[in-house]
Amino acid sequence: MRRLTLVLGTLILPMLFVPLILAAGFFKVGEKAPTFTLTAITGETVSLDSYKGKVVVLGLFHICDPCMMQGSTLQRVYESTQGKGVAVVGVNSSGNAKKDVGEFLSAFPVKVTYPYLLDPNKTTDKLYGGGKFIPNVYVIDQNGVIRWQRVGNMDLAGADVIVAEVEKLLAGSGGKT
Repeated sequence: MRRLTLVLGTLILPMLFVPLILAAGFFKVGEKAPTFTLTAITGETVSLDSYKGKVVVLGLFHICDPCMMQGSTLQRVYESTQGKGVAVVGVNSSGNAKKDVGEFLSAFPVKVTYPYLLDPNKTTDKLYGGGKFIPNVYVIDQNGVIRWQRVGNMDLAGADVIVAEVEKLLAGSGGKT
């Protein structure tokens, strides 16, 4: 029995850690944020480069309940940081149609007023590796370097936590965690 437990443990434990090991390759804290240009659901063209000089909170989302919760969290971040040199941007990174994304946004418990971009070619999923780990939130400094990143809707990516990371960057502390 002990040998069976050892064999099963040897086979099962690595499978539990594989997602974390793969995820580590997507967490790009300290690296330059990959740039992209997409169209907002409202029709404007938005480039990540256009936010240089600002702290950027970037959320990568699909159409799912955790993404709705995290997208609502970003609305609170947006409201808390308006006028402070901060840009909050959401991206439907899964390539969903504009109509579907619009219906999804209309179901949010709050009205989303930050730019919400469409990514029909899943460019951001490829650049940021978000497709396997959604929702995904990045805080990017004024020079375009990723300083903080979290996956999922949890206390680790709540509005207060994100705002605290943003405030570190605004204060010039570098935001390293």
